[in-house]
Amino acid sequence: MKASEVRQNFSSVINRVARDEARVIVEKSGVPVAVIVPARELRWLEEIDADLAERRRIVEAMRAPFRGIPAEEIEREAEKAWAEVRAEMRAEREQAASVQ
Repeated sequence: MKASEVRQNFSSVINRVARDEARVIVEKSGVPVAVIVPARELRWLEEIDADLAERRRIVEAMRAPFRGIPAEEIEREAEKAWAEVRAEMRAEREQAASVQ
């Protein structure tokens, strides 16, 4: 809805949102600038925001020790580590097969 329409019909818009009949995207000059949603959905969005912020913090904490190391070197070392893990798993499977 245009912002001017929302202003003119504010009470009606709020009532429709409160009754779960609508979520309203408010536009200014054809550009979405706001959304009117039920209060319980705002709490849900805030929970999502908090979860995303925590995930960003975790990713940043994981990246910090590798800051300044070229991506190619990290990829090379990761591939070496995966190769070691695969070799260990293969050896364990072979050992288990020989015991049976």
